[in-house]
Formats: sequence, C-alpha cells, structure tokens
Amino acid sequence: MAHWLYKSEPFKWSWDMQVKAGAKGTHWDGVRNHLAKQQLLAMKKGDRGFFYHSNEGKEIVGIVEVIKEAYPDPSDPSGKFFMVDIKAVKPLKTPVTLAAVKAEPRLQEMALIKFSRLSVQPVTDEEWDIVCGMGGV
Repeated sequence: MAHWLYKSEPFKWSWDMQVKAGAKGTHWDGVRNHLAKQQLLAMKKGDRGFFYHSNEGKEIVGIVEVIKEAYPDPSDPSGKFFMVDIKAVKPLKTPVTLAAVKAEPRLQEMALIKFSRLSVQPVTDEEWDIVCGMGGV
C-alpha cells in the first residue's frame, strides 16, 4: 500500500465536508499539475493518505482512503487530467501542523516541505509512521 497527502483549502473543501460525504466518499478533482497527475495515476484502491488543510490551518487533520482509482476528470476540457475518489477514514487525535513537520528532523525530506505547492504528494512509509505517531493514531 502506498501513502499520499491531499491538500485542500478548508473554505473550498474541508475535513468536515469529507467526513460528511460518508462511505460513498467524493472525487478529488481539479488537479492541473503534471507531477500531481502522475501521483493520481499511481494510486491504488485501498491506499491511504493524509488530508491536509492548506492556507488556513496548515495542518494534517485526518486520514482518507482511495476508493476508486484514477479516471478522467470531466472538469478538464483537454482530457489530460484525472481524479480519484476518496473517503474519510478517521481524524488525527492531534492535528499535525506544518510547523511541527518542519521541526521534526526525520521529516526534512518530506514532499510537504520540499514541494509545498504540489496538491497531491507521495508520503514514504517512514514519514507515514512518524506523522501518525505525532497525530496520535
């Protein structure tokens, strides 16, 4: 199983909105970066990811799961970009802030720090375990 991080501005789509979507989940659309597109194409059903509030909060707040693998994003008229469907799994007991990630020496290579503008990012198994520990899950 691979791990990912999904960034969303809470005023557009928040963790609470993701939770309200329930087991049917929701699509993760609107990605227009080619590297992020490659991440979406690599995702497999059952992969887990962190849900990150960007701009407001700047913190990892929950864990989501891929429930449908990549398929064409109908909001893209060029037909070049894709989306996946995800559902909320559980919140972190303690949100993990960007400042806390930056302060953790073992996370200095994490994409969240190195590629801060990328909306969909890979997370290594080691990073996953560290952040889960920091978040109390």
